[in-house]
Amino acid sequence: MRKRLLPPFHWWRTVFFLIPLIAVYSIILGALSIGSSLLDRSGYFAHSCARAWAWLILATTGVSVRLTGLERVERGQPYVFAANHQSIYDIPVIFASLPFQLRIIAKASLGNFPIWGWHLRWTGHVLVNRRQPGAETLRRVADLMRRGISLIVFPEGTRSADGRVGRFKGGIFLLAIDTKVPVVPVSVSGSCHVMRKGRLMTRPGEVDVVVHDPIPTASLSREDARALAARVETLVRASAELGREPKTPLE
Repeated sequence: MRKRLLPPFHWWRTVFFLIPLIAVYSIILGALSIGSSLLDRSGYFAHSCARAWAWLILATTGVSVRLTGLERVERGQPYVFAANHQSIYDIPVIFASLPFQLRIIAKASLGNFPIWGWHLRWTGHVLVNRRQPGAETLRRVADLMRRGISLIVFPEGTRSADGRVGRFKGGIFLLAIDTKVPVVPVSVSGSCHVMRKGRLMTRPGEVDVVVHDPIPTASLSREDARALAARVETLVRASAELGREPKTPLE
């Protein structure tokens, strides 16, 4: 008779400790963020709430971040930060690491989720119908850039299952070219070992974030979007895939 195996320690820790605790963080800071949007339409205070939320999640989970290359970017300058996507932990990792006013581009359907979706909708993030992004998306992105706010985007469009970097789609780079905003490649490695795609289990770990040199877009045309996407993809992959192997065995 086959012996029935109990779930590993980190599964119990995730389900009965981390998820309830992160839910509390999300409700409290989400409510503060949404409430602040009634008085502060800039979203600056809401971004502070998002950074606190990100820091608390990483601290509670036991995730440390090693950030390199921050000296390559100028504080106060808006950028499009284009990162690979290994895990849902990439968002707290990047928000906690980059000292910029950041907004994300997300699917319009995410705006319907309680607390998290309401936060996105009310605090200046760009919610897009991917089938029909339209001129309204460009107008909103351009408005963010004029106010010195940067975007964080994941051009793969989905999370990687194994840490390998997928093909970067060209659409987001059209926005960067149209708004004449520099693109900054960002390599994230190690987050896939904190929480794998499709797996309800997190574990402590180390995540490396590498900020590459900005790529100017002022002289580029819309026809250059595909080549720009390929260039950014190559730079991101060179650093991101170095960290595919976990430093300690997964349970």
